[in-house]
Amino acid sequence: MTQVAPIPEGFHTVTPHLVCEGAADAIEFYKKAFNAVEMCRMPGPGGKVMHAQVKIGTSIVMLADDFPEWGSVGAKALKGSPVVLHLYVEDVDKAYAQAVAAGGTAKMPPADMFWGDRYGMLVDPFGHSWSIATHKRDMTPEEMDAEMQKSMSENCAGNQA
Repeated sequence: MTQVAPIPEGFHTVTPHLVCEGAADAIEFYKKAFNAVEMCRMPGPGGKVMHAQVKIGTSIVMLADDFPEWGSVGAKALKGSPVVLHLYVEDVDKAYAQAVAAGGTAKMPPADMFWGDRYGMLVDPFGHSWSIATHKRDMTPEEMDAEMQKSMSENCAGNQA
């Protein structure tokens, strides 16, 4: 008898599984925005997507259409999501511009952050929030704390002007 891997090949321990109102359109958006590669798609009732998988970089993202009759609703029905999907890329500015050009809504353009990343945020057309970053420098917790304090005091001083 063949031993089956408890975590399938290509998967990580945590794998996002997104519910989207319009999963087929979401797949196309992720291809354009994040260079996703479609791995599989299983049709469901009424032409909906029951299950699909795309690969973004080295990570697999599962997704499906919403099925409110089964209690499965997407971020649009919930008017947003408290979950942010974080994407590390080689060039955050290029990736962010590509995702916005594909139809994402810009929320925070890329900027250098106190923790050592260049980082930006957007919302995809299906209501899911994404942060995109390029790691620029390794920092100790003490260095991050000092940079955070400096950043906060600069922001507070700028807001008082």
